[in-house]
Amino acid sequence: MNNNSEIATLQALSAKPWYARVPTYVKLSGPGWLQGAMTLGGGSAVTSLTIGALFGYELLWVQPVAMIIGCIMLFVLSHQTLNTQDKPFEAMKKHVNVPIAWGWAIAAFASSIIWGFAHYPLSAAMLEEIVVVSTGFSVDKDSGMARDMYLLALAILIWMGVAFTAWKYGDHDSEGGKNNAVKYFETGIKILSALIIVAFAWVVISASLNGKVDWAAVAAGYIPTSLPTDAQGVTVVMAALGSAVGINMTFIYGYTLLHKKWGKEHAELSRYDIGLGLVVPYILVTSLISIAAAGAFYGSDLDIQGKLSPTQAGTMFMSAGLDEVTSRLIFAFGIFGMAVGSLVMHMLCCGSAAAAMFGWSENSFKYKLALLAPTPAILGVFVWQTMGAYVVLPTSAICGFLLPIAYIGWALLNNNKAYLGDAMPTGSKRLFINIAMAICIITVLASVIYSTLVKMGYI
Repeated sequence: MNNNSEIATLQALSAKPWYARVPTYVKLSGPGWLQGAMTLGGGSAVTSLTIGALFGYELLWVQPVAMIIGCIMLFVLSHQTLNTQDKPFEAMKKHVNVPIAWGWAIAAFASSIIWGFAHYPLSAAMLEEIVVVSTGFSVDKDSGMARDMYLLALAILIWMGVAFTAWKYGDHDSEGGKNNAVKYFETGIKILSALIIVAFAWVVISASLNGKVDWAAVAAGYIPTSLPTDAQGVTVVMAALGSAVGINMTFIYGYTLLHKKWGKEHAELSRYDIGLGLVVPYILVTSLISIAAAGAFYGSDLDIQGKLSPTQAGTMFMSAGLDEVTSRLIFAFGIFGMAVGSLVMHMLCCGSAAAAMFGWSENSFKYKLALLAPTPAILGVFVWQTMGAYVVLPTSAICGFLLPIAYIGWALLNNNKAYLGDAMPTGSKRLFINIAMAICIITVLASVIYSTLVKMGYI
């Protein structure tokens, strides 16, 4: 479907009720699904497991609320990009502040590389688990170098698939405007997201059939009737509120809208796109993981301390009574899909950030080489555990503090008549949007400050 026929389809749909529009919107959507693939990574998996294992069903409301708050700014960025067709980096540089624009781009580029160091060991560990359960083949964990080389080989295999996928997406402007690369990529992400949801639904259904899930407590858990009072609970809530939407997500989003060749006629579609591709999968996946963990681990005799890793969780699901296929194979497939989706999006973010900073065309060979910038992250299978104090903490702190600054930049842009022209909100709509953005900025800033103080040992 070319752009003109797509616009005609959207105009015809506008007269129909919302529920009649959804099937077509799902078909036409895309950038929101890419945001979903990026945020549903290892961090979301670990946070979801921890919330369920340590707090039961009590904090199921946290991640949906965090996502809704994070989406406020994505809606704002979508409005700006669709109406102006300006690249976000250029808009920030021209209308807000040059250092802020550069800080935003550098942080998005750097964080996409750094977090890859966590996702390659996670995806390699999940692939190892899949191989063990499927074939029985394993390398002894006490074999030292042999197992390290095996994990590195798995990481390289994963990188090859991720790099090929990102490289093909890099053809998005080189097919006579047909945009086939974008369409194929987005379709693949939609299928991956659906399979991830199915995998964790399988785990929850199995747990429920084993009498492990209290559905009345699940329903109550989505109503924020209480806040945790202990330090660990407050830390989990604050971390979740600030991390549902990361700084690299905010950077790549506007560019995926432009790659899609959407304009102001796609405004309503873009809102449904975020809802269907990001909000719904995020809430479903994180909820399913937390529900499964709560049912299997909370209040049990299993020894759970600190953050619960996916590898630990698979074994513990078996100890809690789930069969091996469900607890180790299906669960591992779900986590593996989350990690791989994030790794692909890390590459796309690096490509767009480098092209923006250095003025490269996004169908150039330099852009495609920049897609491969996270390649050194495959070494995470060796060094991730020792990177924390030296790399992860500074990166988290810098990117964390730059995120609310970037949010402030978008708020300023949304009130800039010279930038938005007639598309600038007015009257009560403008007041409502500004209040929503202020809540988002304050929430994220409070989360960043609290989380940083915790990591530095002051709280």
